Amino acid sequence: MKLLATAAVIVAMAGAAMAGDNGIVRKEATGGVTETVDALVATLEGAGLTIFARVDHGAGAKSVGEDVGASQLLIFGSPKVGTPAIKDDPVSGLYLPLKVLVYQDGTGKTMIAYQDPTEMLSPLGGVSEDAPYLKVMTGALAKFTGTVAAE
Repeated sequence: MKLLATAAVIVAMAGAAMAGDNGIVRKEATGGVTETVDALVATLEGAGLTIFARVDHGAGAKSVGEDVGASQLLIFGSPKVGTPAIKDDPVSGLYLPLKVLVYQDGTGKTMIAYQDPTEMLSPLGGVSEDAPYLKVMTGALAKFTGTVAAE
């Protein structure tokens, strides 16, 4: 419940980093890729969210002799928030849990990227654009990525 209240307050601030193409929100981070993901993990776990996976795309590429730069995908969520979406439309399970990508761009900046939950889930037949969980997800993503962003 505390997460719901906090997220509702944060929704108003979510416009600070606007969604770009396909609803992708991008923010510049204050630290490097690993440092940023470590800080996100600590913040998310501190808020009671579950970290489901941490995928190191950079290490994966190096394992096959390629280089994509530093890039890590963090997969996390809360069954309390995600389950209602899956109940509304089981195909939501293709998009959940939530994901945040932290990567080094071509100029050397560390970037944070995630897809806006409304853009991601509302095209599904059973998910309403005004579903309360979309506001919670949007607010949580804005809040948690904001803790490591250079805003």
